[in-house]
Amino acid sequence: MSHRLPNIHPGEILAEDFMEPQGISPGHLANATGLPVARLRAILLRRESVTPAVDAALSHYFGTSQGYWLRLQESCDKN
Repeated sequence: MSHRLPNIHPGEILAEDFMEPQGISPGHLANATGLPVARLRAILLRRESVTPAVDAALSHYFGTSQGYWLRLQESCDKN
């Protein structure tokens, strides 16, 4: 019997792979994307899910493909 590790929440990927390496704070990202800082912090803490609006804002800011963040969320939700 194989045991799968749970998929990683997009908030963890956002923090560790995008924000921390570039020295971006939640406040800076909120200002740059127009997203509420409370929403970003909740995603970073894995308390909220990525929505289409969040996906669009993050994809535009970081240059990822549309749907990238939503696909991460869908993968995480399948756990």
